[in-house]
Amino acid sequence: MLSINNLNLQYGGKHLFRDVSVQVHSGDRIGLAGVNGSGKTTLFKIMCGQQESDPGTVSRASWFTVAYLPQEVTVSFGRQTIFAEAESAFAEVLVQQREMEEIGRELSGLSEDDSRVQPLLRRQGELQHLLEGHDVFRIRPAIERILLGLGFSAADLDQEVESFSGGWIMRLLLAKLLLREPALLLLDEPTNHLDLDSLTWLEEFLGQYRGAMVIISHDRSFLDRVTGTTWELSLGRLTVYHGNYSRYLVEKEERLAIERAAYANQQSRIKQTERFIERFRAKSTKSKQVQSRVKQLQKMDRLELSASERSIHFSFPPAVPSGRDVLEVQGLRKAFGGRVVFDGLDLSLQRGDKLAVVGVNGAGKTTLLKILAGIEPAEGTVRLGHNVMFSYFGQHQAQELAADLTVLDTVYHAAEELTMTRVRSLLGAFLFRGDEVDKKVQVLSGGEKSRVALARMLVQPANLMLLDEPTNHLDISSQEVLQEALAQYEGAIIVVSHNRFFVNSFVNKVLEVRGGRATLFEGNVEDYLDRRRKEEAESAGTPAAHGAGAAGPVAGADKKVLRRERALLRQKLSKQLKPWKDKVRQAEAEIEQLEARKQEMEKLMADPELYADQAKWSEVSREYSGVGRRLERHYALWEEAQERVERIEQQT
Repeated sequence: MLSINNLNLQYGGKHLFRDVSVQVHSGDRIGLAGVNGSGKTTLFKIMCGQQESDPGTVSRASWFTVAYLPQEVTVSFGRQTIFAEAESAFAEVLVQQREMEEIGRELSGLSEDDSRVQPLLRRQGELQHLLEGHDVFRIRPAIERILLGLGFSAADLDQEVESFSGGWIMRLLLAKLLLREPALLLLDEPTNHLDLDSLTWLEEFLGQYRGAMVIISHDRSFLDRVTGTTWELSLGRLTVYHGNYSRYLVEKEERLAIERAAYANQQSRIKQTERFIERFRAKSTKSKQVQSRVKQLQKMDRLELSASERSIHFSFPPAVPSGRDVLEVQGLRKAFGGRVVFDGLDLSLQRGDKLAVVGVNGAGKTTLLKILAGIEPAEGTVRLGHNVMFSYFGQHQAQELAADLTVLDTVYHAAEELTMTRVRSLLGAFLFRGDEVDKKVQVLSGGEKSRVALARMLVQPANLMLLDEPTNHLDISSQEVLQEALAQYEGAIIVVSHNRFFVNSFVNKVLEVRGGRATLFEGNVEDYLDRRRKEEAESAGTPAAHGAGAAGPVAGADKKVLRRERALLRQKLSKQLKPWKDKVRQAEAEIEQLEARKQEMEKLMADPELYADQAKWSEVSREYSGVGRRLERHYALWEEAQERVERIEQQT
């Protein structure tokens, strides 16, 4: 067990931590939430001992080992291979194993009465005890399983570490931590450099992990699947919520609603008491009652509303409407040397389509976006539709910003339709608040420059957006601002992102780039993943067939027949959907009415005059409780019906 007791930390006038106390027990799965700059990474460094704290603030059991995965690579490697570096996670065990083997060889050459035999036998017994529980013959399979699961190929294992990019080295560091199996894993953005396949593998691995873990991640889907408790760091305070990230959001709002109601009720009582005191202060016949109420106010434990982070909203500037056909790609082929990235790729995009491009790292997702943006040459045809104006966000743009301009000037000069106030609001969403907008670009970090480049692109009117990992360096609240704006955006979008929750809310198509082929799927990323799982289960080890929505020509199949079959399937499923969709609509209508009634009653309960009439207060209070119970029932009905609708729709 690890415990933190009354942790306080202040930088200048800012309190990073105020009396933070919390515990981690064996098997805990904790998500650490909070906006960028709230102190999440600092808390990790304190927990693992990289940053000092006051004596006694952090304590842990002697057996409770802690391992920390930072966001960025902080170590250098020699000429080690990927496999050898991963194997170093077992360095102590392997040294003991070699010593055991050496003792065995030495004993085989000694007679029983040799004076060296007994000391060697004693040491052999000690080593045997230390090695119990470590099956050294399973070390190599374990290393290969984890490295391959995280996306390395078998050929990669014999390559030198230094030949790989920073993202792959972060995967290697993650693999070493998983192989060490510490009692507590501290993972700071472990999904940043993972594709969908390796991300899915990691979720399954962590689901079976025996130790505890605390995870910082901006991927809500990942947190929902892996964690069961959420710590929130906000304005120096740490609050514990029981449940995953989605449950934490619900529970937080419930807590705030209860807190606001209690605060409003107390304020009403205070005002009512103060009016009584003011009215009867001068009357001698009421002096005892007045003094009694004065004492009541003095003794009252005044409630305070919790401070909250600032909420920001953003919408895109309007763009000139495009024609119905936005993009047409035919016979696209791209190769680097002898390696074919994709061949014969066909794709059409219409106005309002929002497409996610998925595939393992190195499959060609970024290359495809660069080709569509005209940055990378390729064979084949890329044709934009009538009146199409596109904007492109890629990592190279951060390096092209004017170094001598401020953050505000950089974005405002690119905004054709936005006021200074709206530009400041957008920059706030991208974590530039107050005086930070006056920083020169040249003093920004790489992540800050990337956020400025994204904001600069978003203020330029366009009806086609090409976005390559737009959520990198954004916290969850900033992602939600961008997510909402993209969902309301009327133009077309092509986005590369490993963040499923982010893209699921607005994409309606998925293009999978895999093994030089491209396949188009209708629906969002979760629909695509479900369909892939079904195909893999049905194939039972045989190569998976490409879906009916393949981007290229469908070999050996009549497209008209396929379209007819899909139409019949949609017709059949539509009949199944109707009763459940009706139930969804009915539940939503009931919920809307009940929510409206609940708000009316909350306004009524905030009226101080209501408390003077105890009978009326009791009646309103009972009705308020009844409305709350009915709301819960209708939400449950809505969730059940919605789940059935989604389940049926996944079959399409």
